[in-house]
Amino acid sequence: MSQTKNFNLPDLGEGLPDATIVEWFVKEGDVIKLDEPLVSMETAKAVVEVPSPFSGTVLKLSGAAGDIITTGAVLASFALDPNLPQRADGQDTGHSHGHAAPAAAAAPTPPPLPTAAAPVAAEEAKPAAAERDDAGTVVGAMQSSNAVHAEQALAVGGVKAVPAVRATARKLGVDLSRVRATGADGAVTMADVKQAAADGSAKIGAAPAAVAAPAAAAPAPAQAAAPVQSDARTPLSAAGKPMRTQPPGVVAKGQPEPLKGVRRNMARVMADAHSKVVPTTLNDDADIHAWLPGNDVTARLVRSIVVAAQKVPAMNAWFDGEALTRTLHAQVDIGIAVDTDDGLFVPALRNADMLDARGIREGVNRLREQVEARSIAASELSGYTISLSNFGMFAGRYATPVVVPPCVAIVGAGRARHQMTPVMGGVEVHKVIPLSVTFDHRAATGGEAARFLRAMMDDLALAS
Repeated sequence: MSQTKNFNLPDLGEGLPDATIVEWFVKEGDVIKLDEPLVSMETAKAVVEVPSPFSGTVLKLSGAAGDIITTGAVLASFALDPNLPQRADGQDTGHSHGHAAPAAAAAPTPPPLPTAAAPVAAEEAKPAAAERDDAGTVVGAMQSSNAVHAEQALAVGGVKAVPAVRATARKLGVDLSRVRATGADGAVTMADVKQAAADGSAKIGAAPAAVAAPAAAAPAPAQAAAPVQSDARTPLSAAGKPMRTQPPGVVAKGQPEPLKGVRRNMARVMADAHSKVVPTTLNDDADIHAWLPGNDVTARLVRSIVVAAQKVPAMNAWFDGEALTRTLHAQVDIGIAVDTDDGLFVPALRNADMLDARGIREGVNRLREQVEARSIAASELSGYTISLSNFGMFAGRYATPVVVPPCVAIVGAGRARHQMTPVMGGVEVHKVIPLSVTFDHRAATGGEAARFLRAMMDDLALAS
């Protein structure tokens, strides 16, 4: 006798409260087998492919692409098929499932037919089914068979791409089936998608537009021109007189939209940090006039933080404001702030105190590439002992960077500049790097922060 079961969204990361649906690989009424890809979800740290915990018919999908699902909420409902393999009830998969319901209770309600939204889901499911060949991150203990995925992809002429690539393609409006793949075994890479978006060679819907009837397309420009003309901004009225200004609320346009994924988590983390930390910031300039050609700015900044952390351990520490305890660290793991279109990532450069300049550069490059490809492991986005924000690569001189608990300090490096510097017998033009050190004054004193900053400046003043 068949049963109906709910599948609740599991915790896809370290205590993450929710996740965003990227795309469903099935639609309501489809039959899915155990461990086959069910849905792709975006969390604050990664795009994760979630497999099906059951074999049977999909009765209900809770949400569409772009919807935010709370951890623990029902993600999908299934009518179990007793003739297909099922996971043993006692087997732990890391998923949270709803209680089973007797088939009799569900009998009066047949599997729901497509509603008004179903055609959209069906269209989304077509490319989704074609892209099941990737071996992206899988939740819990469930693993999908690459052989089965490859067979399905070939059967429908699909495209190989990891979940992060598919998510990026969706955001950029790129049709993966039209992208020239350069990855291993014909897989579409992140670079392929970005290139296609840049040159417009694989826009979604571009082909249908080209075959549209010329007669219908001809009047479109004229019709579209009218509203554009009326909405054009101008400082003059129709009579040629200056326009009066209005409060922002009167002319504001656009619709509010919920923050998702990385930006949603960033908002929570920053608000939490603001409510818990007692921040104080010190600023000064590091004179790098003596630098020899070929010095790597980021590598030198990392090295100076290591030197300063070893001289002032109180700044390379964690602080627990509830228990009022402090943990000093022997190793220096530096969180490197990486800015992306999706929001802020802070991957950890582990054991920076053991790396030379080349090792630092290779480590930073690796972290940036993994962040851009959204392939970085969640474990690499936490556990650092101090942070670095090299915002000067864009603009800005000084800042008040935010200390995120449990860390005690963060270093901000501004844009390098030349300035007149007094020397014996006159003045010289020296190049300097502005530094900002924000620290939690509950855990470190002003003297400790000042000595830390001084140690950084002294190390950066060395020729190499």
